Amino acid sequence: MINEQIRDKEVRVIGADGEMIGIMSSKEAQALAREAELDLVKISPNAKPPVCKIIDYGKYRYEQARKEKEAKKKQKTIEIKEIRLSPNIEENDLNTKVANARKFLTKGDRVKVTLRFRGREMAHVQSSKQILDVFAEKLKDVAVVEKAPKLEGRNMSMFLTEKR
Repeated sequence: MINEQIRDKEVRVIGADGEMIGIMSSKEAQALAREAELDLVKISPNAKPPVCKIIDYGKYRYEQARKEKEAKKKQKTIEIKEIRLSPNIEENDLNTKVANARKFLTKGDRVKVTLRFRGREMAHVQSSKQILDVFAEKLKDVAVVEKAPKLEGRNMSMFLTEKR
């Protein structure tokens, strides 16, 4: 809330240079702000009495936006990368997929390894689980299994995350 939007009877006022002015009526505080050609901004509405500060509101909003932008820049988004396998995958193809997973994990992403079953492959689900176990074993130096292999419909999937 700024200037005339502040309807409280009494407010604690902080000056433009940061020093405490004291408790006064909101009308007096608005007059002080007008005199300094600045705005009266309610900083802490839940305090007793509410805390208001005499500042340049446009500059204040600009500073807040800059702080938010900086915080957003430093944020790391974790993506989930998916690697799809089939039950009759050959050793070299599996090694290629492992190398891709290793690259994703070192970047800091989570990896979802999915084993897809098509047609008659559904009859050999239990023997195919060992493919995911081998996959996890090859990556055990950089990754840890976050979610163990689980069958969901025609897919068996597990999640890997970077070791800390």
